[in-house]
Amino acid sequence: MTGHESICVDAYPIDAELQDDGATGPELAHLARSYRDSPRALIFRNPSSDWRLFVVTLPLASRLSLMANPVFGQLTRAWGLNVRFIGIDRDGLVHDFRALLSDRTLALLVEMLAQRESDGAQTLDLLFAALAREMLTVLERRRADWARHLAREHRLEPAVAGTLFDHAGRYPDFLAKLRAALRDGIIDVAFYGRALRSIDLREAAADARIAALIESALDPVTVAKLQRTPAGKHLGCYNWLRIAPARAGPRAYLLGRLPAFATFFAEALLPIDSGEYALGADAEDDGSNGAAEPDDRCGDEHGARPRPRAPAFDLRPLAARSLSAHSLHWAGLLRRAIDAGQDRATIEAIAQRFAVGDNVIRRIWREQPAALGQPPTWHLAQILRRLHALPDRDWPGSNLAWQSLIAHAVPAEAL
Repeated sequence: MTGHESICVDAYPIDAELQDDGATGPELAHLARSYRDSPRALIFRNPSSDWRLFVVTLPLASRLSLMANPVFGQLTRAWGLNVRFIGIDRDGLVHDFRALLSDRTLALLVEMLAQRESDGAQTLDLLFAALAREMLTVLERRRADWARHLAREHRLEPAVAGTLFDHAGRYPDFLAKLRAALRDGIIDVAFYGRALRSIDLREAAADARIAALIESALDPVTVAKLQRTPAGKHLGCYNWLRIAPARAGPRAYLLGRLPAFATFFAEALLPIDSGEYALGADAEDDGSNGAAEPDDRCGDEHGARPRPRAPAFDLRPLAARSLSAHSLHWAGLLRRAIDAGQDRATIEAIAQRFAVGDNVIRRIWREQPAALGQPPTWHLAQILRRLHALPDRDWPGSNLAWQSLIAHAVPAEAL
């Protein structure tokens, strides 16, 4: 390990008033101190020769004394839902290791956060232990299911859908107590407004520092290609371009034509198994969405294959129907059409994947409505079906009309 740091929010003049027990009450003062002192991220630069960067983003740990008690394990689980563990390997690919944060790992992480004097070495050992259980610490020993840890959904920009820096779950207790203090007349509206402005400013500064550190560890050529598209700093799309540098050109071109499909491309076209994972590999795509037989390198020192692991239960691919035979078939055809630079075949494959007319995709390709955003795959499917059912003249003509259509495309079951 060549460097470790904890990124915290900056101090503001209002902190002295927030942390005054007499002015705001003991509960709000305690939460204000926790807000000020809790790290937003643990940063490990070059933690080993195989890894450029580890970043663990953390929500506000305002109940450490309770969370460290095994009786209150549910508090730790709820807190852990908002923890993110991002790794960037020596090839510049981004991995999302959220699935490796087991109950035991989270409990140990809470225990280490409670030890203010910890220098980070224990935390790094803990993260490597979580990786070692999945045989992920040495890149040459990739498992057949290694690619399931590639980052697919998050973006580096703050305040956008799918951002890595989601504030909703970062400090709910602090905001709830601030609102309660305003409601009870302990603080006035002016003070409440000052507190919220200070939160927005310092969180934005912390997010910018974390994003800059992550971006500095990425491949600059791939980042430049991605930034020339309207897709933004989408980590899944970055991986999609980076994983096959020879094919990055047509893939970036497609992101430029259909930026609203960025999340779908990252979820559907990144390999879900070992097939295309080797950086720059030009493996033949048989339409199985990158699936391949496990490599012998994934075995132990005696050449034995590891026992296959059951996939983690995840509702998102089920809602998007990403793993159905129909979806996998058209994803394979779509990948070949994109990499061959065949625009017409690409449009037809996307239309078939979502069971809509080709003209729906052609019109989005031509007009590129910014208000469409980058919805998740399940929501994108609902939006496209609504557009398919509309005559051409009834398509949304303004941002407000697009927002209305998007809102009405959410199925009642999801509300």
